[in-house]
Formats: sequence, C-alpha cells, structure tokens
Amino acid sequence: MIAACPVCLAAIVAATATSGGGLWALARVAKEENIGMKKNSKAEKHKVGAREEWLAARLKLLKAEKEHTRRGDELAVMRQELPWVRVDKEYRFETDEGKASLSDLFRGRSQLLIYHLMFGPDYTAACPSCSAIADGFNGFQIHLANHDVMLWAVSRAPLAKLQGYKRRMGWTFPWASSFCGDFNFDYSVGFTAKQQREGGVEYNYHREDALKPSSPSDQNVWGTGVDRATFVRERPGMSAFVLEDGVVYHTYSTFARGVDAIWGMWQWLDRAPKGRNETGHWWRRHDEYDKR
Repeated sequence: MIAACPVCLAAIVAATATSGGGLWALARVAKEENIGMKKNSKAEKHKVGAREEWLAARLKLLKAEKEHTRRGDELAVMRQELPWVRVDKEYRFETDEGKASLSDLFRGRSQLLIYHLMFGPDYTAACPSCSAIADGFNGFQIHLANHDVMLWAVSRAPLAKLQGYKRRMGWTFPWASSFCGDFNFDYSVGFTAKQQREGGVEYNYHREDALKPSSPSDQNVWGTGVDRATFVRERPGMSAFVLEDGVVYHTYSTFARGVDAIWGMWQWLDRAPKGRNETGHWWRRHDEYDKR
C-alpha cells in the first residue's frame, strides 16, 4: 500500500467541508479513492530477503515504473492538446516592480505557469503545505525562465504581506498579489463566505456541500491566524497560460492532489524505505521545525 498524499491537507479538509478535522477528511478521501494509508512504519516488520530475491522484485517493479513513466508522457501530451481558452478579462496584479497585467507576468516569454499559493487577505502566514511546495521554486525557476517559461506564485493577500513572508522564507521567485481582483475567484482557488454557506463552492471540478460552522478549536489553523472557514476560502492549484500574437490563453489548471507532482518533498519520500510514513500533519514551515 502507498500512503495517501495530502497535497495540502487543507485542500482535502476543504473538499470534504467538515468541522471534524483533517485526519477524518483524509481518511474519507483515502477510502473514496481506494488509497491505502500506512498506520505507522513501526507497526509492521518488513520482509527481509536475499539479494537474488530483491533483484527479481526490483526488475518487476522496474517494468511497472517504466509503464508509469510512459503513461506520464502520454498524459503530458494530452495536457498540451487541450484547447486553449482566450482570456479577455483584464486582470491586475501588484508585484515588486509595480502594477502588472496578466500579459506582463510573461516577462518576454510565451508561457506562464502560476502556482495558486494559499495566502488569503486575512492570513498572517501562508499555508504550510503551499510553503513547502514553494520552497522548491527558487532553484528551478531560473531554468524555466531560460526555457521560455515564467513561473509565478499568486495569492490574494496584499503585496506587503507577501513581501514580508517572502523575506522570512528566503524566497526569490516572483510572487504577485491579486488582492481586490477576480483572478483567484475566476480560476476556482478563491471563494466567498456566501458560497461556503450556500454550497456554491466548486473546487477541483466538483461542487462541495455547504460548509458546517467551525468549532471553537478551529482557530489559527496551521499557524495562519484565521479560523477554518476563512482558511479554506483559499485553495491550492496551478494554472498555465500561453501568449500568442499578443493574446493570452488559458491552457490548463489542476488542483488538490493534481499538485502532488510539483511538491518535490513527496517525490523523494516516495523513494525512501518507509515512504511518506504519515500519521498526520507532520510538516511545518521550514523555519519552524526547531520550535516544536
């Protein structure tokens, strides 16, 4: 069995729309998706065998890995073959360099990737899961920029909040604020309290039930300074755009576990002897581990 990945546990909590807590939501999603969850790496004795037995099993796994890689290649082509949707709306962003349009974010490239990083206007800190994902952006965004692709993070918090948190995290990748704009709402990563109350939230191509009231314990969720209802008005995801002949087109978006592949930490853990080995929300912002 593999450990169910909470690619931002916040997204799973949000998708199930409950005040019962993240682990309940994770178990429910795991059951619905037929994903096995390891209880604990210490609970089972692992099989031990001879080198010849290991090699036979490894060759069998290699065949499956190659099939998985080929299927991944096929899925990449399918993403690229999706029809493009023209973006006629004039979105405005605040950046370190000043006001910008969506086309400005391309910065001379023809392709734009946006990570929808959960940092709402009322948050005091970004979602720790989104922060863990964004920790990997510094290194590879320069490579993308030199291959005709700009990578940005976009959040609804005011720019000053983003800049302060960016300094705290030591990030250098571009991060724009969509504060007071419709961008997050239009791309299904931002929602209103009214939508939550009335069951009007459509996330990951699925309409959610009305959100139940938060319990008194659901405050300062994951160190963001907000209650659960406010926290899940923001959602994680990524969107892709292309600029051709001066026109911007939306080409792709993915949400929830669709963001799993760009969370580098999980790719390493999936190859570790004990896998993800998760029994709960164990990760923190990278400057918080020594504070536990």
